[in-house]
Amino acid sequence: MTRFIDEFTVLPEFLERTARIYPDRKAYMWYEHRTNAWVSMTWREFSVSVLRWRKAFAAMGLKSGTRVAMLLPNGLDALTFDQAALANGLVPVPLHAIDTAGSSCFILNDSQAEFLVTVSFARWNALAQCGTPLPHLKQVVLTHEAESGVSQDHIPYCGLEEWLATGNHVTELPPFPKPDDLAAIVYTSGTTGRPKGVMLTHENVVSNVRQMFYYEPLTENDVYLSFLPLSHTFERTASYYAATAAGAALAFSRGVGQIQDDLREINPTIMCSVPRVFERLHNQLMELRHKMPRKKGYFFDWAQEVGWRNFCRRNSLPVEHSAREFLDPFVSGYLQRKIGNSVKGIFGNRIRTLFAGGAALNYSVAKFFCGMGAPVRQGYGLTESSPLISLSEEVGNHPLTVGRPLPGIEARLGEADELQVRGPQVMKGYWGRPEDTARAFTEDGWLRTGDQADLSDGGRIRIKGRIKEIIVTSVGEKVSPVDLEFAIQEDPLFDQVMVVGENRPYVAALVVVNKSRWLALCEDLQLDPNDPSTMGCRAMRNAVIKRIRTATKDFPRYGQPRNVAIVPDAWTVDNGLLTTTMKLKRRQIAERYASEIDELFIGHGA
Repeated sequence: MTRFIDEFTVLPEFLERTARIYPDRKAYMWYEHRTNAWVSMTWREFSVSVLRWRKAFAAMGLKSGTRVAMLLPNGLDALTFDQAALANGLVPVPLHAIDTAGSSCFILNDSQAEFLVTVSFARWNALAQCGTPLPHLKQVVLTHEAESGVSQDHIPYCGLEEWLATGNHVTELPPFPKPDDLAAIVYTSGTTGRPKGVMLTHENVVSNVRQMFYYEPLTENDVYLSFLPLSHTFERTASYYAATAAGAALAFSRGVGQIQDDLREINPTIMCSVPRVFERLHNQLMELRHKMPRKKGYFFDWAQEVGWRNFCRRNSLPVEHSAREFLDPFVSGYLQRKIGNSVKGIFGNRIRTLFAGGAALNYSVAKFFCGMGAPVRQGYGLTESSPLISLSEEVGNHPLTVGRPLPGIEARLGEADELQVRGPQVMKGYWGRPEDTARAFTEDGWLRTGDQADLSDGGRIRIKGRIKEIIVTSVGEKVSPVDLEFAIQEDPLFDQVMVVGENRPYVAALVVVNKSRWLALCEDLQLDPNDPSTMGCRAMRNAVIKRIRTATKDFPRYGQPRNVAIVPDAWTVDNGLLTTTMKLKRRQIAERYASEIDELFIGHGA
């Protein structure tokens, strides 16, 4: 049976079909701060906006394949730019909205982008003044200001309406691109080194959306809440493009800080997130659990226990038995109504699917939400794979895995258990880097993921860690830092953890502590929480190491951290210590805390 998703060959066909079939349905929603209200746009209205942008692009005389860049926050302008560029055969280059000016200029030069759209003159001026010439750039457009002029490098800039007016006389538009034409050059945020431009074709991305629909068939009745950056392929493919193909509505969140309000007000059916958001919500709920009266806390824990057993039975997982298991049939409905539904309700009362991707999800967090009736389904992929490689199924969801490879994707294990894949969604290569492209593939054409994996769970993929992130101590012991970090974060004292020890005699840890738990610990130890020296004093360090050893008791002795440094500030995207998908930037963290790390290995630790 042919599905509508199988008929597409290039991305502009998504919008063309949806606007024709569902012209008056809501396409996009966003919060208007001037009126303190949510507003929306229909598919017909969105198509009219896209047409204006297409005409303005055509008036510039840009040839098919020309790179055009955007430096915009998530919102309607970003999507309108993208759809117009794609329909005209141009190649979008999404820049990270929170990136430094130097990094943005590197990408503009590396991609040879001829056009840039950004929010304001201040944002453009930061790039123009960063000291990097931009010889390829021909036009800059400002979405939030009407100012116009020419930069000192003779690059013209103007407001959006002025630029759009240049296309008013255009009557003929370029044809749609071909499947093998580039649909984007997406620069990997990476944790080390200069980003590389991943060349994704229309066939790559359309294939990946089609593959996703096998495991998650969307309809025009679905509603997304979108808050991940559109500069990342997970959000572009699994939210934005998938919603456009199905005619589903997409609401732009106001940001992570207001995500719970947005979930309540939008009441979505589907959401894609990075694990850090689920971890934050879990931490907040655990704080509430910590403050509950004894009886209420007992039932809270019981609800999770019973819910997890029911989840395991539905998904063919080993059931964790207990003495009160025989009561499950009698209490599960009551516990779900009274407790589980309140947890699930954080995501709204219509939520059907919660996808976690971009980084590994802590098992205890997945277990908690699945047990409480909000089953999180993990996805796995790479920018180089458009990005989805695997997705947990609705039935057969094993939280220790990232699901089975999507239809049409082959997976195998290579040397050192490296996961290797091939399929129609795999990139064309790295822009201008033939040697890097060659290194990314095996001799017989399989993409090297750089991740160690296990395929023994019925073909499901279990990621064991990045090959390059495996710590090898100076005595030859190999330690997976991610496994250790997750285990330590089981203790609610620790909000963030990074394990170190490469070429050192043992492993140690840098930790960021939870503020309320920190205050309680300082009170127990009769120490001043506001005194900076408290974080490094022997009594505190010994207490923290003791908790770390308890959390890592199931690891071999050589894999347990022998020393710890408590650092005062959280690692965030803004301070450059997390990627925009909330992964640790290990090299940058190690450089920031180089002296603290060196101190961890003076003597023999604790």
